[in-house]
Amino acid sequence: MYKIIFTASYEERARKFLKKHPDLKNQYEKTLKLMELNPYHPSLRLHKFSELFSVSINMQYRISIDFQIEDDKIIPIDVGDHKQIYGK
Repeated sequence: MYKIIFTASYEERARKFLKKHPDLKNQYEKTLKLMELNPYHPSLRLHKFSELFSVSINMQYRISIDFQIEDDKIIPIDVGDHKQIYGK
C-alpha cells in the first residue's frame, strides 16, 4: 500500500479544481483511492513527464505527482487539464 502525502499547496489546488468541476468529485476520489492501492493500475495510465509523473482522472483531467517508489510515497503536485499539467 502506498501513502499519499497532501501538501497545503496541493490541497488548495484540489479545492479549486473540485469547486470548478464538482461533477468530477467521485472520479477524483476514486483515482486517489486506486493510486493508494496500486499506482500502476492500467486505468490510471501512470507515466513520467519531466521530473514528475502523471495519472489520469479521466481522458481530459490528470493529477501530476512526485512518485517516490523507494519510500512508497505519492505526493500530489497539481490537478487539472492536459494543458495545465503538461503546459501544452
